[in-house]
Amino acid sequence: MNYKETLEYIHAVSWTGSRPGLERISELLHKMGDPQDRLKFVHVGGTNGKGSFCAMLSSVLTASGYKTGLYTSPYVKYFNERMSIDGEMISNDELSDIVGYVKTYADAMEDKPTEFELICAVAFEYFYRNKCDIVVLEVGLGGRLDATNIIKTAELSVITGISLDHTALLGDTVEKIAEEKAGICKAERPLLYGGRDTAAGAVIKQHAEKCKCKFTETDYGALADVKYGPDGTEFSFGDEKNLKIKLLGSYQPYNAATVITAVHLLRREGYNIPDSALRRGLLDTVWHARFELLSSEPVIIFDGGHNPEGVSAAVNSVKEYFGDKRVRIITGVMKDKDYSFISRQIAQVACEVFTVTPDNPRALSAEEYAEIFCSMSVNSHACQSVGEAVSAALEKSLKDGTPIVALGSLYMYEEFTRELEDRI
Repeated sequence: MNYKETLEYIHAVSWTGSRPGLERISELLHKMGDPQDRLKFVHVGGTNGKGSFCAMLSSVLTASGYKTGLYTSPYVKYFNERMSIDGEMISNDELSDIVGYVKTYADAMEDKPTEFELICAVAFEYFYRNKCDIVVLEVGLGGRLDATNIIKTAELSVITGISLDHTALLGDTVEKIAEEKAGICKAERPLLYGGRDTAAGAVIKQHAEKCKCKFTETDYGALADVKYGPDGTEFSFGDEKNLKIKLLGSYQPYNAATVITAVHLLRREGYNIPDSALRRGLLDTVWHARFELLSSEPVIIFDGGHNPEGVSAAVNSVKEYFGDKRVRIITGVMKDKDYSFISRQIAQVACEVFTVTPDNPRALSAEEYAEIFCSMSVNSHACQSVGEAVSAALEKSLKDGTPIVALGSLYMYEEFTRELEDRI
């Protein structure tokens, strides 16, 4: 298969749908010789913060000299982003080769794997063929029944935080969601909780005790001297002084604190991670679509926060960086999210809103979304495309200097950046 045929096969209709359970991925991987059993993992779940945590930790491990695999979802621009080694995403040729190999086994299964399960199998084979020392493995959805949870053990399991999201599948309280996500605990292996919800934390700690896991929580009281700037964030965490990350967003120092705590735990497990590698790895981390500065004149920022907690964090970042100054917002949202809450959060910082319909079947229409903002007396415009929204907002901000912030859906990122490049 060529690259185009490879992607068509992966995204074929026959693979779609979310069907929790480990039976299919187990069967597929067993037919392949169980490549996952020959790898070591840091397994990462949580509602928000997973991607940033994984990016930072993998960068630190790479800086320490470990051949480090990284598996994340979803991608924001190129499908190949979902699996990378030492910061380099899988090549088109290698992806096609491995998908062709996995296809032989997947096609022979009576109960076909889902798209996510198929991609997981491809990633495990990729990391195995390249002899990775360790893989930072991000959970797709939930934890207990997620396809990534087919791994038998982990060097460290991490739950970055818990909030209400995907309630139809995971439960309608943080406690129920925490129980599902705690399912990635591995017996007698360390577990780190980086969240700030105490009720969720209590559930996870109880689950850890049942599994005889070594339970640790991130001590955010040790986070100090945080300084936000347009070129990054400086902070200290416990004995680690004067650290810097290029990632913007008021939430990123908290993610970094959890990464540093994870490094301390991995050191106890025998991993050689020098302080110099920790600093360099954090500083070198690049993670797109998370309060990412795309332009300085005018200031244009994209944040992929797409659930209530994520959007609240982005709004808090707007307040941190711009104070009382209101910004122009370009936003789209999925109709299965709590868009009433999300719109109220956005209204706190918006002088004007341009709504769009993200390229996804689950998207709320731009017209419906704009009406919600109108009901809150926020000047809003329903746009027929992301390009229209970019043009309209940019025309005004080039004149008055008002910052533009796009948020509410990772599905907008590829189109948003493409339309922006055509105009500035």
